[in-house]
Amino acid sequence: MSALIKIKAIQNSLSASEAKIASFVLKSSNAIRDLSSQELSSVIGISQSSVIKFTQKLGYKGYPAFKLAIIDALNSETNDPKLHGEITLKSSLPQISDILLNSKISLLTETKILLEQESLEQAVKLITSANRILISGLGGSALVGKDFSYKLQKLGFSAYAEPDGHAQLAFVSTFKKGDLVFAISESGQTREVKSVTEEAKKNNASVISLTKYGATPVSENADVKLYSIAEQESLRLSSILARTSQEFVIDILFIALTQASSQGRKLLEKSNTAVKTFRES
Repeated sequence: MSALIKIKAIQNSLSASEAKIASFVLKSSNAIRDLSSQELSSVIGISQSSVIKFTQKLGYKGYPAFKLAIIDALNSETNDPKLHGEITLKSSLPQISDILLNSKISLLTETKILLEQESLEQAVKLITSANRILISGLGGSALVGKDFSYKLQKLGFSAYAEPDGHAQLAFVSTFKKGDLVFAISESGQTREVKSVTEEAKKNNASVISLTKYGATPVSENADVKLYSIAEQESLRLSSILARTSQEFVIDILFIALTQASSQGRKLLEKSNTAVKTFRES
């Protein structure tokens, strides 16, 4: 996973000293090639121990491993389209189209980088073996969850998505080992979704989380952690970009589940045939 993408993903939840490091690394990535941890701390104006702790927070054993990861990220950079500017009240329709298109392409690329194959494979195994599946989410995440429930139902899974937080909590209270909660929260801090995951673990049910990158109250209860991109508050437009990222992860899982189950493929074909026959009648 790209070290630079990791930093961007947690940038809004860093302490003051960590934010200084993140800002310097993102703006002056090439400088890291020639700086030791002591030199970097001197340049930024913080302690060397803060630099070491920052690298460990990102999952690296120390500064040398972090430095190599930054170099690898720089060497593998492509000319992927980036978001140029922000949509404002004065933006024309062509400008809105261009900015939104570029931002979504960039967002999907970053989401792909955050996804780990092992976690996706574990998620597929948990879903295929689950007796009952509750998809928990509120607001925009609930819309993504509802779409996922429809997809899972077409494959023959007992999947439910209820937008009311109290109803979710009441349902998961009946769960037991072999049942599964798929928790979706852009921030990873949604109180109701966190409560659902806690109740699931109390009842020995499994949990898959889909949140922003990093440790969050929702993901801390998860057996499998999947990540999507959370929007910056300054760019937020009704969670348009966040939902795009979440839906990308959901679609990857749906295709993987379709590949993994011959029975699911038969049911999906049967479902599509029923709808097609109705439309043609």
